[in-house]
Amino acid sequence: MDDAFRDGWAWWVIGLALGVPVLLVVLTEVVAALSRRNSPFAKPLRMLRNWVVPAGALFALLAFAIQSPAEQVWTRVVATVFGFLVILVVLSSFNVALFANAKVGSWRERIPTIFVEIARLVLVGVGLALLFSWVWDADVGGLFTALGVGSIVIGLALQNAVGGVISGLLLLFEQPFKIGDWLDAAGVRGRVVEVNWRAVHIETGAGIQIVPNSNLSGAAFTNLSQPEGPHSAETTVKFSTDDPPHEVMALLIEVADALPTKLAGEQATVDYAGAGSYAVSIPVAGPADAARTLSVYLSWLWYAARRHRLALDGDATDPLAEPQRLEEAMRTVAPTLHLKDDDIEAVITGARLERYGVGETVLPSGVVPDEVRVVLSGRAVLALEVDDGRVEFAAAEQGDLIGQTALTRERTQAVTVAGEILTVVVLPMDTVDSLIRTRPRLAAEIGESLELKRSLAAARMAELGIARSVIGER
Repeated sequence: MDDAFRDGWAWWVIGLALGVPVLLVVLTEVVAALSRRNSPFAKPLRMLRNWVVPAGALFALLAFAIQSPAEQVWTRVVATVFGFLVILVVLSSFNVALFANAKVGSWRERIPTIFVEIARLVLVGVGLALLFSWVWDADVGGLFTALGVGSIVIGLALQNAVGGVISGLLLLFEQPFKIGDWLDAAGVRGRVVEVNWRAVHIETGAGIQIVPNSNLSGAAFTNLSQPEGPHSAETTVKFSTDDPPHEVMALLIEVADALPTKLAGEQATVDYAGAGSYAVSIPVAGPADAARTLSVYLSWLWYAARRHRLALDGDATDPLAEPQRLEEAMRTVAPTLHLKDDDIEAVITGARLERYGVGETVLPSGVVPDEVRVVLSGRAVLALEVDDGRVEFAAAEQGDLIGQTALTRERTQAVTVAGEILTVVVLPMDTVDSLIRTRPRLAAEIGESLELKRSLAAARMAELGIARSVIGER
């Protein structure tokens, strides 16, 4: 027995018999505590408890307690397994320490996972080579040389493909843009929908455009989504040089301010560049709204320019301005106004036809109308403006009147919007007053229409549980 303690193997047996269970119990408690806190350090400690400690204990038992020769196969196998597990635990611990708790926006958070995996693979390979050299006396120098030469040959043969991959990895690491950002790159403008090692996929509105990463890394591009904040939808429009610039600029601002996608609290701007050319800038929330905003703006501008007799794109022609169209329209709305054939000629004087695009405001709220409009075709929607939104409560269709509060000199309480392409007959106030004086029944019908729409508005607001002391209509 004294010889056993003198040789040292008995102490190893006692130490392993007592120390390994205690260490396992301690590690179990630590792992449980870390798991309850969802700590990433629980994973490497769990590997240490389940694999490294048992393998280390077995190696210590063979090498120091039983004192098996170092060149024995089983001793070398156990030493190799133990060394490999130690390498894995060390790499796992470094990975958790460096990247698991990385702050948002830091280089550790931005680095692509593939970089970490490649570095881990290289370190595992180097560690195994050193382990085999130490345990099995293997000559790994020739292997490293062969791998180095092979890597050079493969890199030269695949330099174009590898260059694209490297460019993609650098883009992923630097992160100059992310999924959902809007880019203007290599002649392509659109929203980023996918980023991989080889290319960036951009939704342009006319399909997916695939831009190689090598093109992006070798040329300048613009991230339209950065910095965050207001973005401008910009366009250039042309009018005839005969159109007064200040009238045109006022119209351009008026149409821009009515856009639902224009950023609240910001002002649209117009610059006159001469020769009938105007640069328009409309503030919007972001690039995603720019294309839709310009599409609506240009379509509304076409209708507005015709209504103001201005020559958008140098063309002021409007079929509605033809005299026979107005006469036909008056005959269509004659029953609404209680007109006879002999009355049409007198009413036509001062009247005109107007057309509105879908979504255009026909009559805003809070104004006293100075004209009355009769719907000739299409449909208008009447809505109350509540909490930066609109609550629809009625519609105006063929034969209905818009702007009846002009007769009572009241401010409009609702906004009238074209629900579809809308054509109306516009009557000046003196014409309407003349009709009212000679046609009592028309005055009664207008009064009934006003009361009906007020009641419809009140009922709609009550249905939504919105309190409103005074509800009026045009």
